[in-house]
Amino acid sequence: MISRISSSEWEIMKNLWNAKKPLTANEIIQSLKVQTNWSPKTVRTLIGRLVQKNVIGIDHTGPSYKYYPLVTEEEGTKLETHSFLAKMRGISIKPILVHFLDEQKLSKEDIMELKNLLEKKEEE
Repeated sequence: MISRISSSEWEIMKNLWNAKKPLTANEIIQSLKVQTNWSPKTVRTLIGRLVQKNVIGIDHTGPSYKYYPLVTEEEGTKLETHSFLAKMRGISIKPILVHFLDEQKLSKEDIMELKNLLEKKEEE
């Protein structure tokens, strides 16, 4: 089971997933400079936490350590979704979905996929 990933740790994970290759700590720090004002020490601390949680691995070959995700973006998203739904237990899902749909831009593909999912649910 994957440990819960904090919102700050999610930023590290998004960078690793988007890179599609292992990154050094300095590469992660540089990519986050645009989005955050975190110090290099903060980023290294977050990387260390993710290593401890077995969410990212370390490639020790070469002159610098390189970090890579041990979980897919889909697995991470599922974990966060389960965590969120556990907090919302007992609350109707409809207002949550309505709010989500109001706030998100959806492509035609997204809309078709959602329609298909709802149709499958209706058949169940």
